[in-house]
Amino acid sequence: MKLLDRYNRSTILLTVTVMLFAAVVYYFAIKLVLSRQIDKSLEVEEREVLDFVRINGKLPQVFNANHQATAFALTQVPITRRMIDTTYMDVKDNEFEPARAIYTSVMVGPQRYQVTVVQSMVETQDLIKVIFLITLGLIVVLLTALFIFNRIILANIWKPFYIILNQLRSFTLSNGGPIRPINSSIDEFSEMNEAVITMAARAQKDYQALKAFTENAAHELMTPISVVNSKLDSFVQTGAFTNEQSLLLSDMYNSVAKLTRLNRSMLLLAKIENRLITDKQTINLDTLISDTLNQYDDVISGLNIEVKTNLDPKKLDASLLLMEVLISNLIGNAIRHNTEGGRISIELNQHHARFANSGKEKTPLEVQNLFGRFKKSASSDGTGLGLTISKEICDHYGFQLSYQYVNDLHEFVMTFPPAG
Repeated sequence: MKLLDRYNRSTILLTVTVMLFAAVVYYFAIKLVLSRQIDKSLEVEEREVLDFVRINGKLPQVFNANHQATAFALTQVPITRRMIDTTYMDVKDNEFEPARAIYTSVMVGPQRYQVTVVQSMVETQDLIKVIFLITLGLIVVLLTALFIFNRIILANIWKPFYIILNQLRSFTLSNGGPIRPINSSIDEFSEMNEAVITMAARAQKDYQALKAFTENAAHELMTPISVVNSKLDSFVQTGAFTNEQSLLLSDMYNSVAKLTRLNRSMLLLAKIENRLITDKQTINLDTLISDTLNQYDDVISGLNIEVKTNLDPKKLDASLLLMEVLISNLIGNAIRHNTEGGRISIELNQHHARFANSGKEKTPLEVQNLFGRFKKSASSDGTGLGLTISKEICDHYGFQLSYQYVNDLHEFVMTFPPAG
């Protein structure tokens, strides 16, 4: 959820809660004030009745005004003065209305009378409803204004933030230009922009230094490796060797070859991670898989491996070098970790490419370490970077490379992103 939406939701929710609570409190406060006003009117009527009896020594004539009535009833017991909510029969409308009544008593000579004064509250309640509707309307207007304010005013305030964010999204170390400064009257955004500019400049500087170091290191490593190879070739031509010496020379050749592959792999991995390989062309993936299998034909025949393929035509826009490395790594991995007389199954369609092989390991591999650098089995003579490079290439093009163990086969599935 975006910060602006979260802020709007929290603000509006808090405002609605406070407004509803305030409206309820306001409603009961108005009702209490108006009820007290009615009570005062009833007390005025009570005093008029008592004053009339005190002066004239008799009960006043019963007079029923609009929404108000006074009644007298002879009683033998004392009456406790009280005010209560009751109902009032409106003769004109012939319906009961909510009302407020006062009960008291008066002595006329030796006789005690109960005095009941009832006043309708219908006008009061109508007034409360009007006030409540006006208050509710003000709440709706306030919430609407608050929503518009948040959507327009705050969106304009946060505009510099989104400008910085878009620059960061489009920024790349390999070919990205510097982050442009923005003009903002808000100190926090200005400080953030300065920090981002400084960080981007430092990252580009470090990237250029790392790039130069990687290229120079790879170049410098190739020179002594070539010298060692050349010296070994010259040494081999010097004469006959014992079996022990031949084994030592073979081990040296293998170590130098492995060092060469490791140097090339690390250099390629650095180029992939730093997005230095940017060329693209249309590649027929099915043809590339078939050609790669043909290159491994002698090894496959030597191990008597059964190969089954089901390749649909599939075109990709990518670097030919990277796709050759990717397919070669996956097929080479299926062959190198296979057993004599084993099997390989390769399936390609518009959605995924699946490379499955039988193997020496009859249990699932540890997925958490599978694509890590220099992670390999004890019996492997590889560099431990093949699957790491494959994963980096897949990530570079938005492919998803996953592993699963199904029907005694180790499967690597490369899922392509949706078309378009």
